[in-house]
Amino acid sequence: MRTWLKEIRTAKGLTQLDVATKAEIERSYYTMIETGNRKPSVTVAKSIGKTLGFDWTIFFSEIGNESLQKSQSA
Repeated sequence: MRTWLKEIRTAKGLTQLDVATKAEIERSYYTMIETGNRKPSVTVAKSIGKTLGFDWTIFFSEIGNESLQKSQSA
């Protein structure tokens, strides 16, 4: 589960459908990304990052995503 992704989304008052629509992907695909069942392509990661306002490379970091997100929000 990418709790950091859900936290960013909900803090912005967006639904999964809102993010998926803005990122131009299917809601089901976004849901799988948020739950950690799928890894996004670079294109999709960039689109989600732009939609939610974070660095898209966090999806591909070797460092734990939770730690990265905490340092970015500090």
